[in-house]
Amino acid sequence: MITFPHAKINLGLFVCHKRPSDGYHILQTLFYPIEWRDALEIIPEGNPGECRMVQTGLTIDGDPEQNLCVKAYRRLQHIFPDIPGCTIHLEKRVPFGAGLGGGSSDGAYTLVMLRDMFKLPASDADLEREAAAMGADCAFFVRCAKELSAQYCEGIGHELEPHALSLKGCWIVVVKPPFGVSTKEAYSNVHPQWPATPLCDLLQLPVEQWKDCVRNDFEDSVFPLHPELQQVKDTLYAHGAVYASMSGSGSACFGIFNEEPSAASTWFAEGYETFIHPADRT
Repeated sequence: MITFPHAKINLGLFVCHKRPSDGYHILQTLFYPIEWRDALEIIPEGNPGECRMVQTGLTIDGDPEQNLCVKAYRRLQHIFPDIPGCTIHLEKRVPFGAGLGGGSSDGAYTLVMLRDMFKLPASDADLEREAAAMGADCAFFVRCAKELSAQYCEGIGHELEPHALSLKGCWIVVVKPPFGVSTKEAYSNVHPQWPATPLCDLLQLPVEQWKDCVRNDFEDSVFPLHPELQQVKDTLYAHGAVYASMSGSGSACFGIFNEEPSAASTWFAEGYETFIHPADRT
């Protein structure tokens, strides 16, 4: 079985409150799926409970057991001890440390694939719950594994509601600089506050009016540490973006354009990746 886990961008990201009970942050954000994808193959083989990880493409260092694909297998193994063995092959294309949710998507798609491949008696809601335990945005990707759709979140990441936002006719340019930003670094200097106007209300405005009100709160903490990101955002606006922002808590920035941009890959220095795609393909 093979599938293609997709990335996401955040259309607005308000850090509203830090819960004193557990330190989690309450967010308002709209997860919007984009067509930047990895490739994920699962081959049933080996003894029950055995999971072998093979990774190609972009290099991911560290213990394979810490990869979210393997963690997804282990979570299902805890519920279904006799789950068959398998080899998971991940061709990594979506950059990490970018705020695009690539790792979360890989883990979430693994849950769905294993459930379907081995006909495990787990509902979509069950998988969303397991995904939420792996990462704040993993539940979004479980929901989108069957059908891509924008999802509005007000919570710690897995409280989702379908959103009818349409970017029909628009184009998205995503820019990943040659460095990442860790979640810890992004949160290090963020100052939570409830917005005067909820993000869900601001998203009702025309996209052309988002520039001055639909913000990503992490820009205030990350841009001073990495001024290159402010330059990327400014460059997107200079080439005609109607809205530009940092995505999530990582280093990628994106711009929304009313027309297909020309030669966007030449706007940035060597080492910067660009991804260009129609916004309404989702």
